[in-house]
Amino acid sequence: MNNDLKLKDLYTKFRDPNTIKSYAKLITQEALKLPSELNIMEVCGGHTHTIMKYGLKQLLPKNINFIHGPGCPVCVMPKERIDHAIALANQSDVILVTLGDMIKVPGSCETLQDARANGADVRFVYSPMDCIKIANENKDKTIIFFSIGFETTTPMTSALINQVINKDIKNILFHINHITVPEPMRVLLDDDTNKIDAFIGPAHVSVISGSKIYDEFPLKYKKPVVVSGFEPVDVMQSVLMIIKQINQNRCEVEVEYSRSVTKDGNITAQKLNDKFFEKRDHFRWRGIGDIPNSSFKLKDEFKYLDAEVIYAKFLPTKKIDDHKLCICGDILKGKANPKDCKVFGKTCTPSNPLGSCMVSSEGACAAYYKYGDIL
Repeated sequence: MNNDLKLKDLYTKFRDPNTIKSYAKLITQEALKLPSELNIMEVCGGHTHTIMKYGLKQLLPKNINFIHGPGCPVCVMPKERIDHAIALANQSDVILVTLGDMIKVPGSCETLQDARANGADVRFVYSPMDCIKIANENKDKTIIFFSIGFETTTPMTSALINQVINKDIKNILFHINHITVPEPMRVLLDDDTNKIDAFIGPAHVSVISGSKIYDEFPLKYKKPVVVSGFEPVDVMQSVLMIIKQINQNRCEVEVEYSRSVTKDGNITAQKLNDKFFEKRDHFRWRGIGDIPNSSFKLKDEFKYLDAEVIYAKFLPTKKIDDHKLCICGDILKGKANPKDCKVFGKTCTPSNPLGSCMVSSEGACAAYYKYGDIL
């Protein structure tokens, strides 16, 4: 009970309206000194939802803009990887297990929800470890865990692999789709048309990887990065920290989310990831394109657990582009916002998504749709 009260007090502290308004006042004062408009990209979709839900943009001066980034793993999953999941789920001996956000993401022809409605055994879990229970209850089936997520969720998949090996579980395989944050940030900045002046860095990713993964951005690109927690007070404090860096002619990585993020991150989790995974040469990001070294695959010594190897002949290889009317690519690059899209809220809604940014609970389009009445 005491822990529950402490957690409630913590949330109250970081959502306190007076504190948020105080930060808004300080930001407005500092923003008067800025030489020009300031475009801040929040990389993570969790921050996008905080900004929208609490109306933070409306509290800021007009020369401070939020632009949305590619930090939603469901949003950037290409159609061909969804087609892989569907093809695996349609095998008679397979139970496909994945996280819940994947259910409505459109592949080239259908979604996993459609595949399940047509008889495929598709199950959605909150924890990868649930695969072990499913495997024990279905020893005549092959359980394939379709893993997704950034550095945040990769250790959970590593922990499951470790358990599968240690317990000698024979009927669990893996389709690995884990991706990493710095590489797409680099691709966006290498585009001469980018509008990015600074980054709000992801919170949970940084807990695992540490703030060190952003060191190159101030050094090479002259873009400040402030790693922020997800609460509204966190975001407002991070905006103020960024503005102060600009006004003081500084450019560095700072950590607002110091209650959880360190420079080096979770070394134990990193070592567990390194045990099982290595980088792919290329991975195609939905709406962005091929990004070198931006995702993981199982090391060759563990290919006996790799569903992409074992079921290779059943998996489609064609690359599929998004719907012609969908501008998710530009939204993920910070070049557009959802309301620039002609089909937003019309033919593209959460119940009938044309693009991935409307599907995911972290997607920018989903945030604008849910909280759009405050814009």
